[in-house]
Amino acid sequence: MVPDIGKKQGTNAYGLLAYLYGPGKRDEHVDPHIVASWDNYAPDPGRDPHANLKQLESALMLRVNQLGSRKPKRFVWHCPVRADPGDRHLSDEEWAEVARRIVHATGIAKDGDPDGCRWIAVRHADDHIHIMATTVRGNLTRARINGDAYRAQAECRKIEKEWGLRQLKEGDGTAAKRPTSAELYKAERLGRAEPVRLELRDKVRQAVAGVKDEEEFFERLKAGGLLVKRRIAPSGDLLGYSVADPLDRNAAGEPVYFPGSKLAPDLSLPRIRKRLAGGAADTTALDDDGAADGIRRLPGSRAALARRHAAAAIDEAGRVLESGNDEEGAAQLVGVSEVLDALVVKAPADTRAQLRAAARAFERAARSHVRAERADNRVVRSAARELLFSGFATSRGEDGGVTAMLLCTLVLFAIAAARWNSARGHAQQAEAARVAAAQLREAYATVAARPMAQMAARGRSLPEAVRERHAVLVREHVHRGEQAVEDEGWDALAATLAEAEAAGYDPGELLQRAREQRELGSADSVTAVMVWRVRRLAKLSAAPPAPALSRPATGPVPPPATASAHVSEAARRPRR
Repeated sequence: MVPDIGKKQGTNAYGLLAYLYGPGKRDEHVDPHIVASWDNYAPDPGRDPHANLKQLESALMLRVNQLGSRKPKRFVWHCPVRADPGDRHLSDEEWAEVARRIVHATGIAKDGDPDGCRWIAVRHADDHIHIMATTVRGNLTRARINGDAYRAQAECRKIEKEWGLRQLKEGDGTAAKRPTSAELYKAERLGRAEPVRLELRDKVRQAVAGVKDEEEFFERLKAGGLLVKRRIAPSGDLLGYSVADPLDRNAAGEPVYFPGSKLAPDLSLPRIRKRLAGGAADTTALDDDGAADGIRRLPGSRAALARRHAAAAIDEAGRVLESGNDEEGAAQLVGVSEVLDALVVKAPADTRAQLRAAARAFERAARSHVRAERADNRVVRSAARELLFSGFATSRGEDGGVTAMLLCTLVLFAIAAARWNSARGHAQQAEAARVAAAQLREAYATVAARPMAQMAARGRSLPEAVRERHAVLVREHVHRGEQAVEDEGWDALAATLAEAEAAGYDPGELLQRAREQRELGSADSVTAVMVWRVRRLAKLSAAPPAPALSRPATGPVPPPATASAHVSEAARRPRR
């Protein structure tokens, strides 16, 4: 159940009544009528043929008009209350109880107060009511309703629990503004897939991802096809900005501009400046491909390499989230949100929808009252920057394999973000992180199917003695090791360990290092996580070629290759 109190009170009581009792913008209003009022005797034009809107307006405005020239500038209070789509239909009597509890909780008209404000609750649909009040009390003083939105939300949470309705998460005032009914209707009328507000929010977030400074930010907005208006102070200082879609016009044919702060609280210019204060680290600070030291160069495109770097950066961000202070953790959430925004821009078509949904959910998970401006998230922000400048990746071959590697890491981080937010009482953010994790799982399943199947085929073709030797190592070094060797991903992990061993790595040491990177208890598949961690640590191809059709003959198995036969210990460990 969602109450939606406007931030500013209105002045046109008759106009609001005309809307509530009218047909609606799309003829969606059915049987408008009053379910409750301040004295239960308010004239109801919907049910009383002798009542009209003017009479109802006069009754509501009585005390406002009694003030004459002393009446407040704004005095019309409006609070729509909508049930969750999954809830049962409430009766008129139940909606009346909801209205009475909300006007009591918000201070509009407390129970037993003879001087409470005059109010009505109008129902014109099955799933919601509109509570309207004038905020002058019977003693001709102003109603004290500061914090009304918070108190209305809290009362709705109580109602949900008492009545067995879906229990929504408590808000904390950090959510982005939702599209208005007018914006929803305009999008439908113009044939747009969604309101322009949501599209603009996505584009601005993508422009912020990994950006170095303000000028680059504004250049990206323009390059993204947006109209940009800067707000300049008389001193010449830049105070803020607004953006518009060139195709979104008002009745006068002018572009409709949205200030950044109205798209999301963290997209205001002051908040963006704080995010950029630490700058963005040089991407060479990330785990590189080793070419400078003559080590085997990693396969794949520049986009594939950027995804490897991003996976390493997010693993590190996850460690900070689990062990750092609140400010450091919040900074990592913001940085990973930028990685997701960048990944959407460069995503192939088969996963773009899931990644966009994940990015939209995760930006809510990353925004709370915990300030992150003084903490360091340059490495993960640089990973976002590198993704944007690395070109597009496909879902096949090495590109597809490293994308699966990155998505697997992102799923674990989203789960950790849900746990982090939940521990701090951030209910909405925790739920948003869970939604993001679900969308990332879908994208991972799409991308990982091919490379995991190829690795599994290679694993099944290994001699049994080799498979058993690696199974012993997995039982010894991996969390829930016995379960891991029975998991459907075991064949792929066996192939990965054999490939790493052939390249001169100690499989047991790799497993130990992979396990120590971050906890595995929350992983959906421990073997899948270990596959991608080991392949990244050993700099193995993320999409190995398919095995030969014939199974190698059984026989003596050569001993594991030593590290000195191939690469040095320094070369095997990723540089920090």
